[in-house]
Amino acid sequence: MSLFLIVALPFLGALLPGLMNQAGRQACFTATFLVTLLATLGLATHVPAVMAGEVITAKLDWLPGLGMNVNLFLDPLGLMFAGLILVIGLLIIAYARAYLSRKDNMGEFFTYLLLFQGAMVGIVLSDNVLMLLVFWELTSLSSFLLIGYWKHLPEGRQGARMALAVTGMGGLALIGGMLLLGRIVGSYDLTVILENRDVIQASPLYLPALILILLGAFTKSAQFPFHFWLPHAMAAPTPVSAYLHSATMVKAGLFLMARLWPVLSGSDWWFWIVTTAGLTTMVLGAVIALFKNDLKALLAFSTVSHLGLITFLLGTGSGYAAMAAVFHILNHASFKAALFMTAGIVDHEAHTRDITRLGGLRKLMPITFGIATIAALSMAGIPLLNGFLSKEMMLEEAAHTKIFGSYWLVPVAATVGALFSAAYSFRYIVHTFLGEGPKDAPSKPHDPPMGMWISPALLIVPVVLIGIMPFLAEPFVKTVTYAVIGGAVEMPDAHLKIWHGLTPALYMSIIAVLGGALLLSLFAPLARGWAAAPRPEAKDIFDGIVAFFVGLARGITLGLHNGAFTRYAAIFTVTVTGLGLHAWMTGTGAAPTREMLPITINALAAWAMLVAAAGMIVFVHRNRLAVLILMGIVGLFVSVGFNYFSAPDLALTQISVEVVTIILLLLALNFLPNRTPKESGVGRRLRDGVIALLGGLAVFGLIYSMLMTDFVQPSISQYHLDNSYKGGGGDNVVNVILVDFRGFDTFGEIIVLGIAAIVIYALTEALLSSPVRAQLLNRGYESRRAGDAHPLMMVVLTRVMMPIVLMVGVYIFLRGHNEPGGGFIAGLVVAIGVVMQYMASGFAWADARQRYPYHGIIGAGVLVAGLTGIGAWFFGAPFLSSAFGYFRIPPMQEFELATAMGFDLGVFLAVVGAVMLSLESFSRLGRRQGDKPSEYAMDIDPSRDEEKEG
Repeated sequence: MSLFLIVALPFLGALLPGLMNQAGRQACFTATFLVTLLATLGLATHVPAVMAGEVITAKLDWLPGLGMNVNLFLDPLGLMFAGLILVIGLLIIAYARAYLSRKDNMGEFFTYLLLFQGAMVGIVLSDNVLMLLVFWELTSLSSFLLIGYWKHLPEGRQGARMALAVTGMGGLALIGGMLLLGRIVGSYDLTVILENRDVIQASPLYLPALILILLGAFTKSAQFPFHFWLPHAMAAPTPVSAYLHSATMVKAGLFLMARLWPVLSGSDWWFWIVTTAGLTTMVLGAVIALFKNDLKALLAFSTVSHLGLITFLLGTGSGYAAMAAVFHILNHASFKAALFMTAGIVDHEAHTRDITRLGGLRKLMPITFGIATIAALSMAGIPLLNGFLSKEMMLEEAAHTKIFGSYWLVPVAATVGALFSAAYSFRYIVHTFLGEGPKDAPSKPHDPPMGMWISPALLIVPVVLIGIMPFLAEPFVKTVTYAVIGGAVEMPDAHLKIWHGLTPALYMSIIAVLGGALLLSLFAPLARGWAAAPRPEAKDIFDGIVAFFVGLARGITLGLHNGAFTRYAAIFTVTVTGLGLHAWMTGTGAAPTREMLPITINALAAWAMLVAAAGMIVFVHRNRLAVLILMGIVGLFVSVGFNYFSAPDLALTQISVEVVTIILLLLALNFLPNRTPKESGVGRRLRDGVIALLGGLAVFGLIYSMLMTDFVQPSISQYHLDNSYKGGGGDNVVNVILVDFRGFDTFGEIIVLGIAAIVIYALTEALLSSPVRAQLLNRGYESRRAGDAHPLMMVVLTRVMMPIVLMVGVYIFLRGHNEPGGGFIAGLVVAIGVVMQYMASGFAWADARQRYPYHGIIGAGVLVAGLTGIGAWFFGAPFLSSAFGYFRIPPMQEFELATAMGFDLGVFLAVVGAVMLSLESFSRLGRRQGDKPSEYAMDIDPSRDEEKEG
């Protein structure tokens, strides 16, 4: 099976549970299980080749210019993690089917689970760090949904937010580190990066990249000081805890460190940072876990401790430690997932996870007791179980690790961590299953149906099997270890076996087990001392930091974004002007190299009127109607200026836009007072005037500099002039740019235009159904209206003009490729003609004759434009590439046809639909309350004549 399909299957399958939710719980479970099973079988087909030393690859160039290629590769390390994700995923899906109640939305749960599964598989199979980062962030988002699945629980919502905040910030750091790594090597492909160890470690960017990457890994794997988020994520349903926080998500950070181990390890910085963080996390997590009374909290902090153990092993930099880390990743996934599931079974049956209310469950829940005991003893490091083997390897590595000039510090810390690990493992067994019966438990527990205990029981099989016959796992562990070290160090000459002789690790292990039993016997006084001891609470610190930054952000936001447009404009203008002035003062601006054009009397007069109109807006800005008229004058003179400088396309567009804009604004002003209130005093007006003058001077200086200076590099305009006809088949360079050279921009613009019109329509709907409807529609309508609502001359004139307008629109549309015109201008012209019908004959009359909804016209325009662009793919050309040719149909002369005409038709339809939908929205607001709209032009009702005749 293709690696692409293995990664895509969970994402595609995520659609099924939601769609099948109405079919029942079993249908959702079956669909989810089969999707995961299919991906697992697809992965299994590559096992023989990978174990034989082959690396399976799949490559697809997506954005090669940005170095973002969809490249995947499967080596032994990726195989191990992908196998854990999918195989344990199958067991979790079966467990969740029995665990979740009928009140839980199973379709939603399994959708989130498959999204997370796909993101994790994407991480471990990615051969491009940019794609890895995308999947990395997807794990944060999907885990947020899973942790907060029980939305009715405040602790669930808070745990989800905390997890997203911590891992999300780490993800941002990881992005920076990966980009630095790619810059050092000159490639973002992992296989290339992993071949450049010397280049990376010799680079001055190595340390910043290392720190940023480790921040991403430490936050995801809950390493100190980011360990606090993981226990609070335990508010999620137990299947989530068992999947995300023991076998998959938290191991993403470990995977990243293992994947980059060949190029990042071996330096002093790697050793100090990773080893110190790992040791601290291992000991701290183990100590806290012992005193937790919530079963899942105990297991959560134990997970933190074991993640620290693996991080410590990866930090030492030796091949033996890498082998121990790989082995413990496998072992920890099996026994910890089983433990989480047993904790969930206890909670499900006893309705409590509080250890102080439990005890004696061995008699009531013998099957659960057996599974939990084996898994907990493995976690404690008891012989003949898999946890013992990897713990011994960890202690052996610790015994030979020197830090801060001492050979004692690491062994002592590792032994203390193992001692507390044994203590909380024993406590999980003794205080939950041994002793007297449950104390004040909400219900009398019993073993659950097989559907709930079969998954942890299956996980116990490798715990016992590998513990008794470790040689079964040795070939796989060594193969994965070789993939981790990548030739950076020698492959260790070590074997997985139960008895290694009388070694320091054995003595340390004995001390840990006996010390753990002793700690448990002294638990009561130790617990009282722990409760009385002052200590910082990580959650309180986190909440305080978040509250501080939220307050800071709120203060800055309210100070800048207070709803006053004048403030936004002032800040923007001052900032841009200041930056422009700095660029000018520190840049290399050249003196003018061009002669000024002669100033004619007509140009001077037009300029003076333009300045006068703009200046008048400042003085009469409180009169909305006067401002609208002056804005129209300004727009008119701008269009004249375009025409004067030989830009007829822009002139036509400008004047068409002005007409449509003025009409729509007039309709909008119908619902506003004629005069605006007095907003500011003299001081603020003077300040705004100074800022406006400075901004105007800055723009003047920029335009003057550009117009009076020759470009050093050839202008891109010359390229368009040279290639407009031979590349796009048109002499009108502006139109060819819009529909061919920069057609993708135009396609985006018509989509935005359609969205804007639909938003106006939606806002109108909201206004018509809101409490302000009466105020909006009754404003000023008590006065007597003019008796001639639809003047006869205007009605007749618009009826006569409509066919002419349509013909002009078609003419402008057809000539656009070679002469001034095109779809945009034609759309505005036709829209003006239709607007005139609405103005003359009334909305009801015109709307009754409108056969096609304006939403549909917008959609048809976007669809036509998109299909035109897609058509190029069938000829092996990029999206929106155009073609043209000459044809002759007798008796007509030869004429040109271009595929760009189809795209232009889409622009035409989108423009007409957007303008008319906006008009319709305002017209709907304009209907008076209680008025029955007239269906007849000129307010003539033929029934009245019939009544008179009668």
